[in-house]
Amino acid sequence: MALDVLCEVKNCVYNQNGKTCGADRIYVVSHKGEQAHNSEETDCKTFEPANL
Repeated sequence: MALDVLCEVKNCVYNQNGKTCGADRIYVVSHKGEQAHNSEETDCKTFEPANL
């Protein structure tokens, strides 16, 4: 299991110091069902917008 989850989405409520994710769990889904062939075919469903 990964110890650090990096994140560059600065407007996410879980973003810490502009570079890491502080969420307890990360939920990533594929656009095409069960298999993704590259990162462009995935989305992080953990994202929640921060009030910036």
